[in-house]
Amino acid sequence: MFMLKSLFGKIWGDANNQELIQIPAGALYLVRPNGPQGSRECIYEDAVLAIRRTTTQYHYQLVVTKAFQESQTELVDQEEDDLEDERAFLIDQALDFRLSTHGKERTIVWRDFEGDENDMLQFVIDNKQVNEVTITIFEITYLQCVYEHAFRTSHERATEEDLDVLRYNDQADQRLKREQKSALDKKLENAGIGSASTTSKPAVATKSEPAATPAPATPEIAPTIAPAADTAGPQVDENSIVFSATADLYLYDLKSQYFLVQERKIDVNVVEAGRFLYWLSIHGADKVWLAQKVESDMNMNFSPEQTSAVWNYFTEDRQCFSWLLRFADQEAYSHFQKRFSRVMYETQNEEPWSKAKSNDQAYAETAFEQGEPMDVDEISESEFGDESVRTARQEEEEDDQEEVAANLQSGRAGSQDPTWPEEASHLSGKQDANSLLAVGYKFDRSFVARGDKIGVFRHTDDNRLEFDTTINNVGTPSGKGFKPLKMMLHDQDAQMVLMDPSNKNAIYNMDLEYGKIVDEWKVHDDVQVNNVVPNSKYAQMTAEKVMIGHSHNGLYRIDPRLSGNKLVDSQFKQYTAKNDFSVAATDAKGRLAVASNKGDIRLFDSIGKNAKTALPALGDPIIGIDVSAEGRYIIATCKTYLLLIDTLIGSGRYQGQLGFDRAFPADAKPQPKRLTLKPSHVAYMGSAISFTPARFNTGSDQETSIVTSTGAYVVSWSFNEVKKGNLGSYVLKRYGGDIIQDEHAYGSDQAIVVAFEHDVQMAKRSQLLKPSRKSLAPSGFGRQSRG
Repeated sequence: MFMLKSLFGKIWGDANNQELIQIPAGALYLVRPNGPQGSRECIYEDAVLAIRRTTTQYHYQLVVTKAFQESQTELVDQEEDDLEDERAFLIDQALDFRLSTHGKERTIVWRDFEGDENDMLQFVIDNKQVNEVTITIFEITYLQCVYEHAFRTSHERATEEDLDVLRYNDQADQRLKREQKSALDKKLENAGIGSASTTSKPAVATKSEPAATPAPATPEIAPTIAPAADTAGPQVDENSIVFSATADLYLYDLKSQYFLVQERKIDVNVVEAGRFLYWLSIHGADKVWLAQKVESDMNMNFSPEQTSAVWNYFTEDRQCFSWLLRFADQEAYSHFQKRFSRVMYETQNEEPWSKAKSNDQAYAETAFEQGEPMDVDEISESEFGDESVRTARQEEEEDDQEEVAANLQSGRAGSQDPTWPEEASHLSGKQDANSLLAVGYKFDRSFVARGDKIGVFRHTDDNRLEFDTTINNVGTPSGKGFKPLKMMLHDQDAQMVLMDPSNKNAIYNMDLEYGKIVDEWKVHDDVQVNNVVPNSKYAQMTAEKVMIGHSHNGLYRIDPRLSGNKLVDSQFKQYTAKNDFSVAATDAKGRLAVASNKGDIRLFDSIGKNAKTALPALGDPIIGIDVSAEGRYIIATCKTYLLLIDTLIGSGRYQGQLGFDRAFPADAKPQPKRLTLKPSHVAYMGSAISFTPARFNTGSDQETSIVTSTGAYVVSWSFNEVKKGNLGSYVLKRYGGDIIQDEHAYGSDQAIVVAFEHDVQMAKRSQLLKPSRKSLAPSGFGRQSRG
């Protein structure tokens, strides 16, 4: 149900669109239960079923139209003058519209009031051309029309329970349905909304049966009430307003799982409250709805298709809400989107928009929009490859369903092996928490740092983790203990490179066979080591000795075989500016991507030279970066979003080459695709997004998924769907504790190693679920009504 809701904005959004939705292929039959042997007559062999608006408010029609093949059109006038080519029915609950089946075929059935009593019309759907999702959306749209006709109000007020009351059921349930509808009538009457029964005569008269309204069940989640506006916001006056807009204001209701309208045509102002400090202020006719500081944590998302902006708002007690602005047309939407992107740029970069280069401005303006499909050479038929693989994963998913449901209900992690040895208690001390995770490529081992200890876990054939051993008392060759700041597997997973936070000029080599540090590699007296990465993406599987390091403003190669300092002087690039490098990653050929705390990204084909490509900063620090094996795609992690960048040059002299090897044309830099969680989903989670470094799956022919985490949730995107422009195609799973890091096991896009503060698990991607209230909300989640 959650995935369908985003489609309804498109269905209902254009008031000039007469046809809301259609089922494009099927056949229409007249069924006469009272006829001889229950006769069934074909009316239209090829037909289209649609829902249309009428010129009267709250009135809609169910329309069946005969479809003609091109070869038939010339014969229509000659042979079928006496037959109707279209039949229309006013949508009303009395039609007894419902989904059904005829043999193996899906059907839609409703009453035919033009025929004899009990005559029914049956639309048999062509299952080869129409999928189940379309059928479901059609039914929900029909029920929304019934709701509007019955209660003379927008369907946006309807909850799922309200629509379910209007759904046809068998005769045994009809009385209960009428009782529930009576209760709904009263609810709307108390709200000042008249039902159809008080304003118009129903299409078919029915006997009224007095019935007591059943006591309402206690809701799991209370309806969402708009929070009070922040009184600390700045005063709005003509001198402080940067720009203004008019839009309809919606608030996401956790109970109904819909955005419900709060007020039409409200005033939206962005106000300057100081140097590079802005607030979003929303005023209605007689109240202030919102005053919110403009910042990255608001998780602003723009949708050009729905001409809307959606974001999160947190109260002082950390309750999370999701607001939506819908603009009247594309022009109004574009005006707001561009101006807001400029304000966000100034907030994050602390520099005027006017100082940014025109190409950088275009880069920033598009970063907050939902993306269009990328130019992809080849996308597999489905996310999961061929049919045999799909079938195997479906069977695995079915086997896991009961386990997943139980885990979600209890909030447990669910993949812990209770037979782990007692030695695992070495990783369960009270003083330290898990801080680092390294997943082996050459051998099936994962390593978790906890204080001055490293736990070693074996990957089993059935995708679980078994405790192997603990490496105690991590320390320098001279015996000085330390808690590793970073760690990286090296030299066919036989060694572990560690960084001591108290010694910024050296790295340490641990021999994993002996479980002790055997070498201190001094890099340089005057050059710090802020980070170290493999010489190429899969170098740790080989005997490669060389690696890459960087400081806050320098890049260099490290060769442990050198005598004295290990920095390779001929491959050292020092920048005079404070670039504030934060993270780096290599592809399979050793090409390097380096990102910074300013938010910019540089692409190098070799070290010691200038970058071939420099991508501008959006202003948020980049805390993680990964590169696909062939170097085409980069995934960069910021706190509240991921950036996916296609490095393929699409035009100009170097068309077809990568940004690592050649510079992009000045006017054709790649446009980033911004991946984040939908604000309505975050409202259920109850905490702000804080992503851990995202990574592609490794070791397969091509990358198929992206994995990260936020708080207690593992989150994974289908990479193939993202490349098509479906940026919301993520699945997730909630665990019982916060996650510090997660990463795919080598050679699998299904096994995910997940490190928690006090645990480590192997998750299955097949256990990750589509976002829903059940998969998102913590155990016992609820919200009191707010006044």
